[in-house]
Amino acid sequence: MTEDSLAQAPALPSHAEVVVVGAGLAGLACAQRLARRGVDVVVLEAADAVGGRVRTDTVNGFICDRGFQLINPAFPEVRRVLDLPGLRLQPLPAAIVVAIGNGRRTLADPRRAPGMLPRVAGALIRGGLGSVREQAAFGRWALRTTRRGVDRILTEPDVGWGQALTDQGIDGDLRKRVLEPFLAGVLGERDGTSSHRFTQLLVRSFLRGNPAVPWRGMQAVPDQLSTGLTGLHLGVTVESVKPGRVSSTAGEITAECVVVATDPTTAGRLLHLPAVQMRSLTTLWHVSPEPPTRSGALHVDGDQRGPVVNTIVLSNRAKSYTPDDRSLIATTVLGVAGDQATERAVLAQLEHIYGESTRWWELMRRHVIPQALTAMPVPLEPRLPVSLAPGLVVAGDHRDTASIQGALVSGRRAADAALTDLGLPAMPREPLRA
Repeated sequence: MTEDSLAQAPALPSHAEVVVVGAGLAGLACAQRLARRGVDVVVLEAADAVGGRVRTDTVNGFICDRGFQLINPAFPEVRRVLDLPGLRLQPLPAAIVVAIGNGRRTLADPRRAPGMLPRVAGALIRGGLGSVREQAAFGRWALRTTRRGVDRILTEPDVGWGQALTDQGIDGDLRKRVLEPFLAGVLGERDGTSSHRFTQLLVRSFLRGNPAVPWRGMQAVPDQLSTGLTGLHLGVTVESVKPGRVSSTAGEITAECVVVATDPTTAGRLLHLPAVQMRSLTTLWHVSPEPPTRSGALHVDGDQRGPVVNTIVLSNRAKSYTPDDRSLIATTVLGVAGDQATERAVLAQLEHIYGESTRWWELMRRHVIPQALTAMPVPLEPRLPVSLAPGLVVAGDHRDTASIQGALVSGRRAADAALTDLGLPAMPREPLRA
């Protein structure tokens, strides 16, 4: 959005029934639910577009999400709130490719990729991916995680995922070469301190659904959620929040209820909440004249020869992400790692992972995201209160779980809390869409 278009935006009203601060997924889900109830709702967003941490850049025709992100249609709230056919999802394979030495081994879910079963069996027989004992222990853990209900997972004793896997005999090469790099990219840490409950919820969702990207990039998710919101104001920075009043760069606005749905750090500053630990990630988007592999699966380095935790030739499965025949590769590194030395190390490691030269690759975009993921320490508390005081509500994945599911659920809970403050009955949940 340009400065001229921001200047032409509708003036901020002096009053609304509900003011939502932040147009990320939680704020948009909250605002849409309130709008469907007929509530007069105004949304204030500091950025030039909706989405919060779910944003997309288009660079020379290439779609580069701000961080390698996926949407999982197995999430119940995703199926309730989003029009998935409208997103034109492009699913990724239910597989992971592990680089060991000069070779690559493919592991896949045999239920969803039965055609890969011979390749998976060969990878396990050739060795290097854990003992038979460890593979069996992992199989039991994965099966139990898939079959357990969410309520049961959330009520069991919680420890860090590293300790939990050790306790269950998953402590060899399978863990080191496959699970640890995979989970590092998902959780934003290598030390195994994230909640085992939360880790199980994520693995359960991966095993039950096919993570995918929308045709137009992840930006399509918040864009869809914002459709029809007439009270959306972009480029407005909120300076202070009190029950019944919001002060911003566009002026003051009063309300019966204020919902703060910003990132955790901003929410903490505005509401004087305890600090929330965040995880940092860096994503490098490279373009190659030729695909280094025909696989569209996630790749990890089983030998851990550098900073890369995962990489994928996304254009092999998401054709819309590239404007021509060139390939788009997304690579994730832990932490704030945008320096040239790290980039050189990444390219050298990618040559090992793919077994192809990266000499002619071009860096299309670098996303350094200091607050990419909300940390989920032990013990997991997935339902923190959203009502802070009469007329003051907080929303965001930091009140639920660090996922799109958690953000959307927190938005629903915040909307219901706002309706209570307005003296209105809560709305029933939307039905699950096919």
